[in-house]
Amino acid sequence: MNKNDIIRLDIIDMTSDGSGVGKADSMVIFVPDTAVGDVCDVRILKVKKNVCYGKVEKIIERSDDRVDPVCPVSSRCGGCVYRHMSYDAELRIKHKKVYDAVTRIGKVDGDKVKEIIGAYENQTNRYRNKAQIPVGLSKTGEVEMGFYSRHSHRIAPCDDCLLSPEIFTQISDTFKEFVTKYPYLIYSEEKHSGKIRHLYLRIGEKTGEVMVCVVVNGRSFDHQDELFNSIIEKYPEVKSIVINVNKAKTNVILGYENIVVFGKESITDVLCGLKFELSPLAFYQVNRTQAQRLYEKAKEYADLSGNEVLIDLYCGTGTIGLSMANSCKTLIGVEIIDEAIENAKKNAENNGISNARFICGDAEKAATELQKEGITPDVIIVDPPRKGLTEKLIHTIVEMNPKRVVYVSCDPATLGRDLKIFEELQYFAKEITPVDLFPRTAHCESVCLLSKE
Repeated sequence: MNKNDIIRLDIIDMTSDGSGVGKADSMVIFVPDTAVGDVCDVRILKVKKNVCYGKVEKIIERSDDRVDPVCPVSSRCGGCVYRHMSYDAELRIKHKKVYDAVTRIGKVDGDKVKEIIGAYENQTNRYRNKAQIPVGLSKTGEVEMGFYSRHSHRIAPCDDCLLSPEIFTQISDTFKEFVTKYPYLIYSEEKHSGKIRHLYLRIGEKTGEVMVCVVVNGRSFDHQDELFNSIIEKYPEVKSIVINVNKAKTNVILGYENIVVFGKESITDVLCGLKFELSPLAFYQVNRTQAQRLYEKAKEYADLSGNEVLIDLYCGTGTIGLSMANSCKTLIGVEIIDEAIENAKKNAENNGISNARFICGDAEKAATELQKEGITPDVIIVDPPRKGLTEKLIHTIVEMNPKRVVYVSCDPATLGRDLKIFEELQYFAKEITPVDLFPRTAHCESVCLLSKE
């Protein structure tokens, strides 16, 4: 097998990141934008010892799962890896992704993996309440805004992302007109020069409030009043405009300092019947409707009667814990981002919740301190980042001896790894429910109940 060879390939499986899998000459070949059942001519792009990577040159026979993608840039953007197949097929793949990870890595009985909770009909588009849009210049000097292509920092221009609400597209158009007028303001990663790095947008789905955040290599930029006045005049939905300061030579999008230049420092949304304040750095699930269904399942697993001490690790702005506060005796939330903790405290106050305490700190250290205080939780909820839990934190959780652990996961592989450690410490997975919070993308959440045998 050589680079640029064109071979005919039957697609027989899918990877966890949404690429089709075929085999030829004892080689496994990964091909994006394909579906199981496709027969296609594939150009080989990269050859390794046992695997190859290719791209579709021509579809010879269409899979029954294949549909015509409605987004013209989905194959270049790398975000919506399932645009070319039906949503039912996507849900089967995501369920299998969770099933395979927890059974193979975590050694969990497959019967414990329940049916996936997919998005409601007609809610697989326009569901995102947040967008982080890079700004750059092409080699010919044209302004580019869109999303990074798969496994790269090349911008795939996109005028209207079908996952984002239409108001985001409108504001992006106004923003693009501005940077086209003043292209010297656009940040260059290579030279670490220029000012404007990203346009970052948030919306409260129920309230309609919009936040516009400009990520800047500095604390201000030329002609900023011209841009901000234009946005205020055109879009009454905008209730907050913020400059996020990021002077670092990094591909991390947001810095830690925010400067409010118009309106409020945060916007409000309603989730599970509660109002939540959303600042630029605060974590909030990007799909509010599906997040509610995820939290309802987590609450079901927590099985609270009103007398429990509930610890919510990685609590963010407090959304999961506060949604259960009226069903427990005491809620303790832990989060490392100070701004998110301040939001959580405000959220508790604004919703009249008096049995909640929030701690700013690393989850591992905070759990250890709570253990030293002699706090004995009945239920612990964890909602870690993609890297999952540390082994030390798992040991600390087990030493606190909760009756139940509810694990909300955004990466089935690290969930499987962590469940194996929990099992070795005599905490066993009782039930796992996948939840699709990110239709058309490769990501899938899941929620797992653990308890002692």
